[in-house]
Amino acid sequence: MSRPPILDSLEAYALWAPHYPAHAHNPVMQTEERAMLGLMPKDLDGYSVLDAGCGSGRYVLHALDRGATRVTGVDASPAMLDRASEELAGARGHATVELVQGDLTHLPMPNAWADLTLSGLVLGHLDNLESALAELRRVTRPGGLLLCSDVHPVGHALGWLRDFRSGGQRYAVRHTTHLYSHWHAACVALGLEIEHVLEPMLDPADIPEGAHFDPLALEVPVAIVFQLRRTP
Repeated sequence: MSRPPILDSLEAYALWAPHYPAHAHNPVMQTEERAMLGLMPKDLDGYSVLDAGCGSGRYVLHALDRGATRVTGVDASPAMLDRASEELAGARGHATVELVQGDLTHLPMPNAWADLTLSGLVLGHLDNLESALAELRRVTRPGGLLLCSDVHPVGHALGWLRDFRSGGQRYAVRHTTHLYSHWHAACVALGLEIEHVLEPMLDPADIPEGAHFDPLALEVPVAIVFQLRRTP
């Protein structure tokens, strides 16, 4: 199979957004989501939650399902924010929900706003991991929790792409690999305590019958998930 055009994230999601659902829609995302939700507090009543890189609103919806009091989703892509607005219609309940355009390296949030900050499968879109984590730390209150995930670095080594189809053409999103050593160094520099690291593997039951995939995907982790704590 020929290699698809590699697009930067804004260009890619402008094409992808009209067909991008607000749920985990492939086996890698399902694997990542189970790990993230396993670390997320089950009762978010009273919490202010930030979903940084919210996309179509997947984790905004999960936070609302767990009773969050305030949820803000931030994304750089206007097209994805439009999708999130569609997906969130009627799902807000009594919570205060806001969607805001912004970049992860310059979040439009005050210092220490969030009790819980989420960033799912986003940080690989950014070259500088430490600057992004510094901004996530800034907007999280001292003692607050950060849950961050990315595609596992082993996938890049095996040549996997974050690809999609639009208009009959296959494309891929540009991705920067951040190794565990990069995360560790950045967290030490920023005063973020690494409480848990998960490296979940695919559940064969998630793979659709007849799907074409690299069989090595069943032998290696497909995501890396961090539970971080902002030290007081």
